[in-house]
Amino acid sequence: MKSIIYVLVLIGIMSSCQTSNKGSIAKKDYSFLTDSLHIDQQLGKYKLPGFSLVVFENYKIVYSNQFGLKSTNSKEKIDESTAFSTASISKPITALLCHILEEKGLINLDEPIDKSLKRWHLPKSKFTENHSPTWRQFLNHTAGTTQDGFADHYEGETIPTLKQSLLGQIPRYNKEIEFLFTPGTDWQYSGGGYTIVQMALEDTLNKPIAQLANEYIFSPLGLKNTSMIQPNERGFFSDVASVHDKEGKVIKTGLPITPQVGASGMWSTPTDLAKLSIEIQNALRNKNNKVISHQVAKKVTGVTALKHAVGGWGYGWQKSFGYNNYDWFSCNGSNTGVGGSVFATMKDGNGFVILANGEKPNRIPVITEAQRKILKIMNWNGKESDEKSQEMPLALKEKLIGTYDDFLYGLGMETKIVERDNRLYVESELLSHFKGKNDNELVYLKDGWFRITDYPNLLKFDFSNGKPNSVILKRDHLTAEASMVQKVK
Repeated sequence: MKSIIYVLVLIGIMSSCQTSNKGSIAKKDYSFLTDSLHIDQQLGKYKLPGFSLVVFENYKIVYSNQFGLKSTNSKEKIDESTAFSTASISKPITALLCHILEEKGLINLDEPIDKSLKRWHLPKSKFTENHSPTWRQFLNHTAGTTQDGFADHYEGETIPTLKQSLLGQIPRYNKEIEFLFTPGTDWQYSGGGYTIVQMALEDTLNKPIAQLANEYIFSPLGLKNTSMIQPNERGFFSDVASVHDKEGKVIKTGLPITPQVGASGMWSTPTDLAKLSIEIQNALRNKNNKVISHQVAKKVTGVTALKHAVGGWGYGWQKSFGYNNYDWFSCNGSNTGVGGSVFATMKDGNGFVILANGEKPNRIPVITEAQRKILKIMNWNGKESDEKSQEMPLALKEKLIGTYDDFLYGLGMETKIVERDNRLYVESELLSHFKGKNDNELVYLKDGWFRITDYPNLLKFDFSNGKPNSVILKRDHLTAEASMVQKVK
């Protein structure tokens, strides 16, 4: 999966502990959300079979609604217990499992992962001769391995083993997984890296990853509709959403089988994923958390990779957004015929989860339009930045104005710095995706750094020949340099 982010739906609702007057306002907002989104009409317009949404605020689920069908073959409606294939949303759960197991002393994430592999070993590479990659580097995509994503399989087909997958004996690949750079020196999204983690877990603890995840996460949190068991295995759910093609037709059996479970094989519901997100949020504030410790929550959601890492990455969680003055941990999942996202704030306990059982052209327009409406209506706002700004000199403004290759996310999108009403704004397709408009001001800070509204990294520009030629991105303790190639119009 390429790291192109499809952000979905946000809603804010007053908590149940408010006064009775505020409680009535919250109830009105819930109905307004349903009435305003027009999801049923959108499903028909875009041939999207089904759409399931949960929103949480102040550490509580405050809204849940399901629209459409589990399968166009059966006409059975999606309900709150209907599980979807979550695709890459599996990755942060695998990373969370690894950190929980490390805390219990069962594995060491700073050890070379090859020591824990039995069925297969890492291929020899000039990049790893003196730098054997650790578990942790696979979990934040800095190990340097290939194999970004995988093709799905269906019952009746020959399902490859993990070893065959890593040997490249699967659709999409014709050679063994390999290394592209020295571990820890760069970033490359890799589902194959998470497949290696899955094999190491199973080889070390002599249990399938599905059993480990259930034992240490799903069962303790009461996530009854979440599992890493596959459709061809005993114990798979009966209440599930089938995957559909662009025409809204069920693909084969409708139940994709993913042997690379740690990378993309989990099934879940928005409700369960919201409960898990709230547990992480509670653990971050070290209050009301039951299963995940404060230290584990901080580790998995912290920014650990910045260089070429699409704005920032943690362990399984993406850290690319700063919308509404909040820092978010998020993950997008996209398999053939199904997809969705988890978005959660690092403070205040807000967020949403959405899953939809249609292809990208069918589901993305629906979720994008819904998200934009909700953000405008609910207007969640975190605390403004404490950094003090200063007036930007005219000469500096003139140097910065221009059209550049993407220096914020590295995804190839055209990025502009423009002037409006004597202020500078950064225009980017990804920055505008949440709100539907480009109003991201470039603010000059007292210490010479810059910040952009709704972008989480600080920036410092380097100039030559009167124009910026590179920019330093800063986040927490990490920095990374990105080139600024100006486009001549």
